[in-house]
Amino acid sequence: MPKKDYYQVLGVARDASAEEIKRAYRQRALRHHPDRNPGSKEDEEKFKEAAEAYSVLADPEKRSVYDRFGHDGLHGEGFQGFSGFDSSVFGDFEDILGNFFGFGDLFGGASRGRAGARRSRGRDLAVEIELGLEEAAAGVEKEIKIARGETCPACRGSKRKPGTFSERCPTCGGAGQVRFQQGFFTMARTCPRCQGAGEFNASPCETCRGKGHVREKRALKVRVPAGVADGSRLRLAGEGESGDEGAPAGDLYVVTRVRRHHFFERDGNDLVCEVAVSFTQAALGARIEIPTLGGSEVLKVPAGTQPGEIIRLKGLGVQDVGGRRRGDLFVKVLVRTPDNLSREQKALLTKLAEARGENTESVDKSVIHRLKDILQ
Repeated sequence: MPKKDYYQVLGVARDASAEEIKRAYRQRALRHHPDRNPGSKEDEEKFKEAAEAYSVLADPEKRSVYDRFGHDGLHGEGFQGFSGFDSSVFGDFEDILGNFFGFGDLFGGASRGRAGARRSRGRDLAVEIELGLEEAAAGVEKEIKIARGETCPACRGSKRKPGTFSERCPTCGGAGQVRFQQGFFTMARTCPRCQGAGEFNASPCETCRGKGHVREKRALKVRVPAGVADGSRLRLAGEGESGDEGAPAGDLYVVTRVRRHHFFERDGNDLVCEVAVSFTQAALGARIEIPTLGGSEVLKVPAGTQPGEIIRLKGLGVQDVGGRRRGDLFVKVLVRTPDNLSREQKALLTKLAEARGENTESVDKSVIHRLKDILQ
C-alpha cells in the first residue's frame, strides 16, 4: 500500500511553518494516542502515521529531500524510513506533548536515570492578621503564631533512623524506573515505591516516622509596612514548611485584614469622613477641630457652606506602601438644623427671615418658578 502524503497526514499546507507543523502533530497525537483509545487499531495506526510524518517534516533536511523526491527520496538519501515502527521517533515528544499523558516519564525518563527523584521544596503557608486603620496607616510590628512542618531534629531530614543507610529499591532494582509493554512499544515510568530515587528506606526515623519533618508551633515577628490595605499580602521568604533534605523551605504569606473604622472610610490612599456643623457655623463660617490619623487638625468651614459640600485637606490621608505619596482627607459637611428653640431664638430667626424677605407663614413658590425658568 502506498504511503500517505505527510502533509495530508498532519492536515497542513506544503508551505506550513515549523510551528504550524508542531501544532498539527500535537493535535493528532493527542487525539489518537493509545491511552485515549485503548484497543483501537485504527487510532494506533493514525498515531504512528502522525509520528512518522512529524519526524520528517520537523527536520529541515529530511523535509527538503521529501519535498523534492517524495518517499523514495528519503530511502535514496540514506534516511531511515518507517516501514517498521521506529521508537526513536519519540525523542522530541516530551517537548511537544508536555506532561499530558505523563510522557516525561514514559519517553524521557530513561535518559534521566535515577535523577528522576526530585527533592521537593517546602509548601507555602498563609496566615491572616487583623489591623486597625491606624496600625495599617502607620505600620506596626505584630507577633503571629503558626504551626508548620520543620526539619526533623533526629534525622535532619534524611527520613532514616540515625546510623542507618538506604537500601537498593527491590521494585526497580535501583534503576528508579519500571518498564512495561503498552501497545506497540515499551515504556518506562517512575518507580512507585522509591519515587525514582532507586533507594528504599528500610529503617524509617522513629521521630518523624520517615517523613523528614515534624510539626512545630512557632511565634514570629512580622513588620507590617505603613500603608497596607485590606487584603495586602506580605511574603516572608523561607518561613513556610521545610523542604525535603537539601531542598529550600517554602514561604509564609501574611494577609492583612483591616477593621472598619468608626469615623473614617478609606478609599485607596484617601480618607473620607463626615463632620456636622451648626446652621450658624455653616452660614457665618467657623474653625472646627477634627480628628485625623495623626492627631487633630483645624478645619476651616467657609461662610455660606452648603449641606453635603466636601472640603479637601491635602496630605492627611494614608501614605502608600512605597512611601512615594500620601493621600488626602475629604470632609463632607453636614448642617444640623436647630430644634427645641426658645422663644427668643425663634424671634431672632423670624427677624432674620423677614430681613431676607422670607415669609415662613405663606406658601413658598420660588422653587416652582425656578423650575419653570429652567424648563422654558
